[in-house]
Amino acid sequence: MEERVIFLVKKFESGQLATDEKTELLSLIDEYPSIVSAEITNMLNAFESTQATSDSENVDFDKWNQVINHILSVDRLVTPKKRSIKIYYKGLAAAAVLALALTVTLRIQNHSSKKHVFLTDIAPGGNKATLTLANGRKISLNDIANGDLIKEAGLSISKTTNGQLVYNIEKNSAIADDQQVNVISTPNGGEWQIRLPDGSLVWLNALSSLEYPLNIGTTTVRKVKLKGEAYFEVAKDSKHPFIVETDKQKLEVLGTHFNINSYTNESLTKTTLLEGSVRISAIQNLNEYQVLKPGQQSVLSENGIKIKAVDTDESVAWKNGYFMFNNEKQESILRKIARWYNVKVEYADKEAKDVMYYGTVSRFDKISQVLRKFEQTGEVRFEMQGNKLIVYKD
Repeated sequence: MEERVIFLVKKFESGQLATDEKTELLSLIDEYPSIVSAEITNMLNAFESTQATSDSENVDFDKWNQVINHILSVDRLVTPKKRSIKIYYKGLAAAAVLALALTVTLRIQNHSSKKHVFLTDIAPGGNKATLTLANGRKISLNDIANGDLIKEAGLSISKTTNGQLVYNIEKNSAIADDQQVNVISTPNGGEWQIRLPDGSLVWLNALSSLEYPLNIGTTTVRKVKLKGEAYFEVAKDSKHPFIVETDKQKLEVLGTHFNINSYTNESLTKTTLLEGSVRISAIQNLNEYQVLKPGQQSVLSENGIKIKAVDTDESVAWKNGYFMFNNEKQESILRKIARWYNVKVEYADKEAKDVMYYGTVSRFDKISQVLRKFEQTGEVRFEMQGNKLIVYKD
């Protein structure tokens, strides 16, 4: 077991630890704190010995501050005042402080002073969506069997075993009218993946919809309309630009990966670029635009578009099966919780809205397990009444 712990700690420090391995490391930290502490101590000593300076005050421990804070943020929620652990000591003293802080902090967060029992519980969301065809017919995708849904001259639509909707349109088909559109929409507690007729992949988050023409694979400009949130992997085609319109912005690409968050109950429209490049403009002023580079996020508000560097993992965490918070207010977080678990949020104490959190939480836990992670910070507590979530400030 010691070899496994050392292996995982070293992978974590190098930034190569997979999500499932992070979960395993957290479990081992709780079970074998002395082994983890000893390994971090050894790594700190090795790091210090490589510093080419005689002035020990100049030893840079920022690298290890990042390691400890990253460990503390994985699959658990912490508030900023409980999260920051700074190392101001030297040598073995620094290692001892780090190891002690690691063990004590994790144990504090793992054990709340009282176990809150939720009288009602809600399962997480899953694959749920409705497809509206050009003729107005609606198909509940989660209620229909896998296989071909539609099969007619030049067009087939099928549902795969992994919950993906796939289009196949023959090049010489008679579909040439932009008005022949389909709409796929997800409810609260739903998500879906679709492969458009041009080959582009789209993941829809809860309470979202995507409208697209059936001739998107052959038309000069590939244009879709989005409400809510979606992650796009656009099929590359330099001769046919791909445009995504929301109620507030227009985005144009040739082939790239990006995420758009444009819910009506969010004041900001956020677009995060993972690969390629995109051009973004506000609907109110299409003549002015901003170009995003990978690792950047545009934030559209009533004051215009601002661009900043971000951790792209946070923006696409929902697609990968978890919530990720980076100094985010609880009010914003609970809007995400409400959409995914299909609950209504009520604040008994308004102060609870402004509590800030760091951390990650699985989207596939029951809501009680997610809420307990918030409660373990000692900042808030919750009560479930049917599908109503009441929030209190501790």
